Amino acid sequence: MRLGLHVGHWEGDPFDAVPLAREAERLGFDSVWASEAWGSDAVTVATWLAAHTERIGIGTAVMQIPARTPTSTAMTAITLDHLSGGRFRLGLGVSGPQVVEGWYGVPFDAPLRRTREYVEIVRQVLRREKPVEYEGEHFRLPADGGTGLGKPLKVGVKPIRPDLPIYLAAMGPRNITLVAEIADGWLPILLSPDRPEAWRPYLENGFARRDGAPAGFDVAAMIPVVPGHDVEACRDALRPLVARYVGGMGAKGTNFYNALVSRYGYEADARRIQVLFLDGSRTEAAAAVPDALIDEVALVGPVERIRDRLAAWREAGITTVLAQTRDLDALHALAEAVS
Repeated sequence: MRLGLHVGHWEGDPFDAVPLAREAERLGFDSVWASEAWGSDAVTVATWLAAHTERIGIGTAVMQIPARTPTSTAMTAITLDHLSGGRFRLGLGVSGPQVVEGWYGVPFDAPLRRTREYVEIVRQVLRREKPVEYEGEHFRLPADGGTGLGKPLKVGVKPIRPDLPIYLAAMGPRNITLVAEIADGWLPILLSPDRPEAWRPYLENGFARRDGAPAGFDVAAMIPVVPGHDVEACRDALRPLVARYVGGMGAKGTNFYNALVSRYGYEADARRIQVLFLDGSRTEAAAAVPDALIDEVALVGPVERIRDRLAAWREAGITTVLAQTRDLDALHALAEAVS
């Protein structure tokens, strides 16, 4: 089981993740990943990290699909892979309707079909076998209408890796099945290794559509990590984060994180957290996050406790632990826990 670092995106004040990435590289971590929401973008941060490191893998977890056309994303992946010496991993995600429609101005319709077409076009660009032509329900190259002068083009630079790895973020059952069918890796968040029935069957369904799991398929779980001797204090540090995902990341009735933890058996808790959060009672929403849920989806406490808990992730088939942290002590604790 490999270790990675997920530095997230800027929320409020900007921060420089280079010291974290360099320390992760020194400790032997496999990769470092940047994300985006509606503030800092993943590509710029990933490029900055690549420029200030030498060996560690560089990933986006995730670049939001509605933010860029598939050919633009493919150009970005090719460019970053060249500039980083073949270290780049392309992580994509559809986001949710509030962001897709409110921020990007794109309809949130048929997200699975859009994702499939998007990945097919990106792979076609990377293979560079011929000029790109595509006739899908949501993407058409060349475009219909317009001047009629659109011309099929082949990307103007040869990729280092035509098989550059593509990861997808997903939480819903059908989304997870799609990941296993078309991607090289899965980027789950708030994953519970204790509830494999909530996600493993959907992975298996997707693998069955491609004649079995491909060699090296990477389950790279994004896991909050808070080390310390006071377990309850470590849990308390994470309650606002979990409450924000479960209560506020999406509208009432359309919150994928809320639906996920409900599938874990925390339906009543998830409902209460959301009601409190959306009513503006964020402190109470955080207090309503159960200890058991934090223990399932995060790594908290002393190194020995983290080491014991990592065994559950390993047994569940997680191949990369992406530590969600901005704390150097968390990196050291993880490195010690796997040593």
